[in-house]
Amino acid sequence: MSCTSSSTSESSADQGGAYPERMTTSSEIAQALLRAAREGPALAACTVMAASPGVDVALGAKLLVYADHEIGEIGGGPLQARVTQFARDAIPNHLVQTCVFTPQGDLIEGRRAIESADAVVEVLVEVVEPAATLLVVGGGHVGLAVGQLGAMLGMDVAIIDDREDYANPERFPYAADVICGDFDEELQRFPISANTYIVLVSRGHKVDELALRAVAERGAGYVGMIGSQRRTRTVLQHLAEDGVDRESLDRVFTPIGLDIGAETPEEIAVSVLGEIILVRRGGGAQPMSEHGRSLAAASR
Repeated sequence: MSCTSSSTSESSADQGGAYPERMTTSSEIAQALLRAAREGPALAACTVMAASPGVDVALGAKLLVYADHEIGEIGGGPLQARVTQFARDAIPNHLVQTCVFTPQGDLIEGRRAIESADAVVEVLVEVVEPAATLLVVGGGHVGLAVGQLGAMLGMDVAIIDDREDYANPERFPYAADVICGDFDEELQRFPISANTYIVLVSRGHKVDELALRAVAERGAGYVGMIGSQRRTRTVLQHLAEDGVDRESLDRVFTPIGLDIGAETPEEIAVSVLGEIILVRRGGGAQPMSEHGRSLAAASR
């Protein structure tokens, strides 16, 4: 993530008075963090974790950065301006990262560069926001495994199926919301945002087509549909011919998941959630070890 210098944003008075310009108590900070985690808007909490001797920054100082303003202070000047911009860029990537800056605001990367710097400030940047919603359309074997893994990852899981045997609290005891009803009606009323990740794994391509029609144009952070290339291509073509926005259809992840050779429902769930994490956090989707990369290249 690149960092560019940024001037401090407008005061809260210019923002309509919704937030105070300065945080002066730990209680106010805690309330803002709790509000962001429960209902949003998302913010990036920046906390000074360490600093070289002589650097005029207080350990534990906290700056809360929103998309359009910030509150608190970690020393002001170019350091705060650069941390603010880094944090603002981190919000759409849901980042949690410890970063090292010079007192002048330059981001330092790499152990050797950090060790050779004259002075550094270590800042924990952590995006705080409501839990992501994982909407699983289809409560069969794959949907069950996808929902279970999503819950393990801390997502708010919702399951939709029109069969009571496949959509009931006993089958999905961890799910935040288990919905049994008509797919089209339930999907039309389900709240979808950029923090919603939708997995279409129903019992057949006709249901997947109906479901995709209901969600494709509603701005979800991720829409993935299971199926072979031939089958999914047919579904996308039908929807395009019926007037569904082509750009929205082009953003559908299908065939779904990362290519890890998944076969079982549980392995497919790992593949699908891996792709969702990739979209949500970023990354190269490659083994991190040289040996792993060579194995992956040999299997192509």
